[in-house]
Formats: sequence, structure tokens, C-alpha cells
Amino acid sequence: MIPFQYVKPSKQKAAIDTVAKDDTAMFIAGGTNLVDLMKRGIMNPEKLVDINKLPLRKIEKEDGHVRIGALALNGAVAEDKLILEKHPLLSQALNAGASAQLRNMATVGGNIMQRTRCNYFYDTNLPCNKREPGSGCGALQGFNRMHAIFGHSDKCIAVNPSDMNVALVALDAVVLVSGPKGDRRIPFAEFHRLPGDTPQIHTNLQKGELITAVDIPEHPYTKHVNYLKVRDRTSYAFALVSVAAALDLDGSNIKSARLAMGGVAHKPWRLQEAEQFLAGKPATEASFRQAAEIAMRGAKAFEHNQFKLKLGPNTIVQALKNAAAAV
Repeated sequence: MIPFQYVKPSKQKAAIDTVAKDDTAMFIAGGTNLVDLMKRGIMNPEKLVDINKLPLRKIEKEDGHVRIGALALNGAVAEDKLILEKHPLLSQALNAGASAQLRNMATVGGNIMQRTRCNYFYDTNLPCNKREPGSGCGALQGFNRMHAIFGHSDKCIAVNPSDMNVALVALDAVVLVSGPKGDRRIPFAEFHRLPGDTPQIHTNLQKGELITAVDIPEHPYTKHVNYLKVRDRTSYAFALVSVAAALDLDGSNIKSARLAMGGVAHKPWRLQEAEQFLAGKPATEASFRQAAEIAMRGAKAFEHNQFKLKLGPNTIVQALKNAAAAV
């Protein structure tokens, strides 16, 4: 780890100005991902701007939505009464991620920004276009068991590792950011980028912009929800495939649905065509299997992750069944 400066401003503008004016500066909050990357020599900021003094921890209901401050801890959000009442899918996703110790340190803003866990990204001796543009993607012809089946390019096949992000994209969340040019709102589905030719750019944040909060609109998905995560071991493992499923039921019929997948793409992967198919259908396994077939259109696997082409639809079906049965 290289030497670095450390500052802890008490004002949001000061924090933003510091990062905006210094190409070597980065924000830090819980540090559960950034410090790890610094230790491995993957990221080398020369100045860390600690934002923990900023008043960005509230979880509150506002007109038409719930607002979660960027510094709210993952563990606190998962157990918050308002979240459990209004957005239980988010609580389930958060509790599926990491360990209790990490959830009690990691922040919502940091989780949104979490970098891929691809082994080729983490090993500085191996080629990785995300870490070193132009060096190549070692995973393409290497061991790619954990890698993408949607939205990949010949430059990168890494996946977004966050469980929380999968729930937030399914729930139509909006990310609030503040920067040198003012405030703006970014729909969660547009926040993360697909790799294309520039996999080193993983979000649509601009230089100096700070995530301040996440808004989740009110919706009817307060009961029939399920976050299903398939992984190699139950404790502290990243998803091979995960599914966030939410249903609004009228008896045994589906009024509307929300579906998203994790562990399959460079960004949390929303399944809108499958959602549209489910609207108006009976909540049966046959409907769920048809939706899963639609969801998997366009999927392309690599040498070691062919199993995801079967695991993916099976996980979608089971998540939908779990959601329909939830009480």
C-alpha cells in the first residue's frame, strides 16, 4: 500500500471540492472494499476523503418514497422497521450479503460502488482491462466460472458482486448524487455501466460526485417477495446466480412483477420482458417457467460457466415460487 493523505471534512461541499480538484483523491466511508483494493495495490489513491462526519445516515419516509442516506450501514438498513415494512426485498438482499461484521461496517453508498470480485481484477500479475486498460481480459480464455452470461464484451466478462444492487434495480430505486456542478438523480438501472470498450469505467458518476442518498418509490411489493442467492457456501460467498423477485397478487393472479438477477452481468440485470409477460398471468409454476425462458434469452456462457444457463432459469422459477408463497 502506498502512502496517502487522510482528511475528514465536516461539510459536504468541502468533501466534494477536495475530490473534484485532486485526481488522486477518493471518498472513503466504511472502507470494506476500497481498503482491501488498496492493500492489494489495485487502487492507489494518494488522498482519502473520509465522509463519515456528513449527515447522511437517515432512513426516512418522504412523499411517495423512502430515502436512505448514503452513509446508512447495511446492517442498520436491513433491520430498519420502515425498510422491513415497505421494502422487505431490500432487507432480504442485504442480509444475504457478506458477514454480519461487514454489514455493520459497510455503507449503502459504498455497496453501490463495490467493485467486481473477478480473480483477474484482484491479481495484479494477470491481465485485466478493468484494472489496466489494454492489457486484455484474462477471464475470457481463463477460469471463468463466476463470470457474466449477459451484457459482456470481448474486453470484460466480470460481474457486479453486490446483492443490494439487485434488489435496488428491481425496486426502481434512484441514486441521488451531488457534485461540483450541482445535484442530480440517476435511475438505478442507469447508474452502473456495461463493459463495452471501457470496462475500467464501471459507473456513470462524474469526477467529484458524491452519492448522498437512495430513493425507493412506494409500490405494492411489501409481502410477496424473495431474494434467492445460490452460492458455493452459505456463509460469506458471492452469488453464482441470484434473483430478486417481487409480485403483486390479486388472489392467484399476478397484477405486476419485478425481477432482477445478480452474478450474471457487469451490472445488476433487470428482467423487464419477463416482468411484462407475468402481468395478468396466474401465479403458477408454468407461468414462472415461461417467464424464466424469456429472461434467459440472449444469455451466452463461457467454458466454465455453462451451468449458469440452467441454474439461472431454475433460480428464477424458485424465487418466484417463494415470493408467491410468502405470507
